[in-house]
Amino acid sequence: MSTKHEKILQYIESLPVGDKISVRQIAKEMQVSEGTAYRAIKEAENRRLVSSIERVGTIRIEKKKKENIERLTFAEIVNIVDGQVLGGKSGLHKTLTKFVIGAMQLDDMMRYTDAGSLLIVGNRFKAHENALKAGAAVLITGGFDTTEENKRLADELELPIISSSYDTFTVATMINRAIYDQLIKKDILLIEDIYVPIEETATLKNTDLIADFHNLNLKTSHGAFPVVTGANKLVGMITVKDVIGKEESESIDKVMTKNPISGSMKTSVASAGHRMIWEGIDLLPIVNDEGILKGVISRQDVLKALQHAQRQPQHGETIDDLVKSEIKVLGEEDVVVEFTVTPQMTNQYGAISYGAFTTLLSEVGSFALKRRKRGDAVAENMTIYFLKPIQMESVLTVVPHILDMSRKFVKMDFDIYNETTLVGKAMMMFQLLER
Repeated sequence: MSTKHEKILQYIESLPVGDKISVRQIAKEMQVSEGTAYRAIKEAENRRLVSSIERVGTIRIEKKKKENIERLTFAEIVNIVDGQVLGGKSGLHKTLTKFVIGAMQLDDMMRYTDAGSLLIVGNRFKAHENALKAGAAVLITGGFDTTEENKRLADELELPIISSSYDTFTVATMINRAIYDQLIKKDILLIEDIYVPIEETATLKNTDLIADFHNLNLKTSHGAFPVVTGANKLVGMITVKDVIGKEESESIDKVMTKNPISGSMKTSVASAGHRMIWEGIDLLPIVNDEGILKGVISRQDVLKALQHAQRQPQHGETIDDLVKSEIKVLGEEDVVVEFTVTPQMTNQYGAISYGAFTTLLSEVGSFALKRRKRGDAVAENMTIYFLKPIQMESVLTVVPHILDMSRKFVKMDFDIYNETTLVGKAMMMFQLLER
């Protein structure tokens, strides 16, 4: 059974793109309290199903797939630039294809402006009119207005005219930053991107017998299965280890692991992989908020996905990417790393920030383990027990030493030098991601 919250979200998703919705309308339509309706609309906004704009309201917008997440709707532009909608409100749900900055003569400007564009321009009324007639929306910078005729034309053509108090350069920077952040989100793999859906998942019922486990094991050669009720609610996990020495006629719910560890669709793949290794499980059931089984992921799926992600060209640069780009490996056998501290990596005192420093050590440690043919690793914990202020533009040498290594964990020590001076020492524990 779906909760009220889920039903409201399904209802919102079923609405035509461009529809306006309100808390009161949803509460009345779905017969729920206004508080419940408000929370569901906020969740819909997080899922990018709707966009809420001051003085306009909440509009159903197109949900973006990961491949075109960098495409924005006019409604999202309004929020990014703190804009005011002067006309064409009914076109706010539309997606724009490109930006044109109107810093040229009118005729030249129009050569670049076509349907689906957004013309970013100041108080040039003729340019506003020509852009609308060409099928483009208009973003007026500097907080200027436009003519009443242009507002009427915008309403008629369902193309928004937006006014922002920021100047053209600031507006372009803000939009660029928003697209950039979305590209970083696009690179983060979630369970929903890789899971095996319920239709393709082999499961057992809690009323089945151990004999049924053996039959399914022979048929699929899987060593573990989620156990569900008749309503598909996850109640357990059963593996080959659980059935060793048990009678064929014994019930599964007597030997299964009850209340098993599970994941949700919005969990990141890296986080799920980390937990699977830590808990020593090979198969993770994926459930919704009500505990209904939606599918599974295996440790193999996680490793494949993470390796594939590492080979992808990165669009959005995170702090991790900036740190990685400054690492130069010097040693052939024993790893020694040279690293330059750039201005983006410093704190308010101009010294290297803890975030950049810990990322550096984590990356160097992972690389040293790969050199030892130990595959992928995740930093489990870190102790920095000596650190001098390291100024920007410093060139550091990082020397990792493996102190202890088992099948699942590695303990590593780091010496960090600036020229010949020891400026930092740290110890880290890594968890090995075994196949």
